[in-house]
Amino acid sequence: MNRKMLKNYIINLIVVALIYAGIKVLISAGVINRYYEGIIIFIMINIILATSLNLATGFLGQLTLGHAGFMAAGAYVSAITAIALKNSGMPNLLILIISLIAAAIVSALVGIAIGIPALRLRGDYLAIITLGFGEMIRVIINNLRGLTGGAQGLTGIPRIATFDNVFWVTALVILVLYRLTHSRQGRAIVSIREDEIAAEAVGVKTTYFKVLGFAIAAGFAGVGGGLYAHYLAFLDPKIFGFMRSVEILVIVVLGGMGSLTGSIFAAIILTILPEALRSFSDYRMLLYSFALVLMMIFRPIGMFGTKEFSWQGIYDRYKMLRDAVKRREKA
Repeated sequence: MNRKMLKNYIINLIVVALIYAGIKVLISAGVINRYYEGIIIFIMINIILATSLNLATGFLGQLTLGHAGFMAAGAYVSAITAIALKNSGMPNLLILIISLIAAAIVSALVGIAIGIPALRLRGDYLAIITLGFGEMIRVIINNLRGLTGGAQGLTGIPRIATFDNVFWVTALVILVLYRLTHSRQGRAIVSIREDEIAAEAVGVKTTYFKVLGFAIAAGFAGVGGGLYAHYLAFLDPKIFGFMRSVEILVIVVLGGMGSLTGSIFAAIILTILPEALRSFSDYRMLLYSFALVLMMIFRPIGMFGTKEFSWQGIYDRYKMLRDAVKRREKA
């Protein structure tokens, strides 16, 4: 790790710590009530879901429409694990960690099982088969009444997801995805998106990296589903339908396919916007859709495209402009 990269990490760590401290102070002061705290938690869950999907769709270049299926698998595995452990005497934080690890592992395995046959296809065919698999997961959950509660939903889930643990899990997921996308494996994944035939010609194991990217995306979707389950303490299979997958994909497209920071900003906007428009309940979805259409017309690559937001980049640009002004004054 070079000096500039280390400096960038330190700056980002300080900013994350300041954001956490600022929100905690506002919660303690009562400025942010339970309703707004819940919105913040949903924002962070959407960030996990969007950044994980961005790995498969934005960086790997594979259009998938079944991400809600992996979220559902993770949510139910995490919930069932926590229910089994809630009377064990373990601390809530340990139960949450074990449940989320179980959710990530099972969702990743489901991703591998789906990815091996599905990723042999491309484009529209891949989108259709992942949509089918996503719906299949939901149907299976619906029919396992003894384990998942079926169509009536699963109750009795320990409500152990708080702002503190959701915030730091989200920060950890973003860090892992950022390090992955900027690693040797990440460059191999991006090369498949750019030109799969050329990538294979220069020795990139395309099938391996496609399944790897798909499995990691599915695993983190499971983590997002687990946090969702432990915050609501109730799961209904209807939540994880086709429209949930589309909502996550819209966040990725709006933020920029291939930009983690784009997914973060888009998740914030698209979680707050429907809540802000609740007073226009009759026209809320119309205004929401209209805003998305305008964005796709005037900025089809999304807010960030494939670029990442960087505090160090802003400082470097400011320094460059300042030096240019100084040279002009001397001239």
